[in-house]
Amino acid sequence: MSGETAAGETVVGETRAGFIAVIGATNAGKSTLTNRLVGAKVSIVSQKVQTTRSRITGIVMHGAAQVLLVDTPGIFKPRRRLDRAMIAAAWAGAADADLVLWMVDAERGLDAAAEGILDGLRGQDRPVYLALNKIDRVPRETLLGLAEAFNAAYGFVETFMISAANGDGCAHLLDRLAQALPAGPWLFPEDQLSDLPERMLAAEITREKVFERLHQELPYSSTVETEAFRQQGDGSLRIDQVIFVERDSQKPIVLGKGGQTIKAIGSLARRDMEPLFGKTVHLFLFVKVRDGWADDPERYRAMGLDWQP
Repeated sequence: MSGETAAGETVVGETRAGFIAVIGATNAGKSTLTNRLVGAKVSIVSQKVQTTRSRITGIVMHGAAQVLLVDTPGIFKPRRRLDRAMIAAAWAGAADADLVLWMVDAERGLDAAAEGILDGLRGQDRPVYLALNKIDRVPRETLLGLAEAFNAAYGFVETFMISAANGDGCAHLLDRLAQALPAGPWLFPEDQLSDLPERMLAAEITREKVFERLHQELPYSSTVETEAFRQQGDGSLRIDQVIFVERDSQKPIVLGKGGQTIKAIGSLARRDMEPLFGKTVHLFLFVKVRDGWADDPERYRAMGLDWQP
């Protein structure tokens, strides 16, 4: 069995392909690792928790293996319907995958959130690998103790110590995961970076910038949808997007004085979109109020989430 690279070179030998669910608590570094291994931004990153809302698959070509990293929402104690839908998506990603990679923030260690995830893992029948992340912030002797404690609590196939932010240990992690995938043909075109349609990738990028620019609870009351995504005659892209908020009082916060905030959001989003799509991007952002969007089943379908009663 063989494949062919984007350059037309034949990959000799047995090809492999499989899905690896990347699970963990909020802010464990799942999206950072996915983007690093893919080599492009396919999943949004923020210091704020609960940023990733649905499952996003990043596609990594590694020799004869196609590694499909499923970046899942962070697992946490839910408070709202949207929270429950996000957590259900995370565990569904684990159940559907060939392998599971549990990322743990080494600074937090074996805390209550980790104990909760351990309970969930005990109901899984997939091979589970452990990655202790942010090792650059934790003394080596502490890391060794953590690895021992986690492995005493669960039978991991293998444990890795990495820094998704600076890349330490990530190449070895990718090597080992690629080797563990089942033999079979590649499931996506070799030059594809994500399973998300481009219009959804664009919406995720803009949502990341909303998280970066706005503070307190507003980002959790907002969502972004791409209404138009089309190539123009000169080869550039025109993208029209709507930032939805829940209340009239939130609209001027997104706009900012003289429209400065939304202009900054658009500029930052366009800067990330252009290298991803390989084209000049003309981005037009609008803000609309949609009361109770977080309780609208249609919005959940648009985000790739199951409606949670």
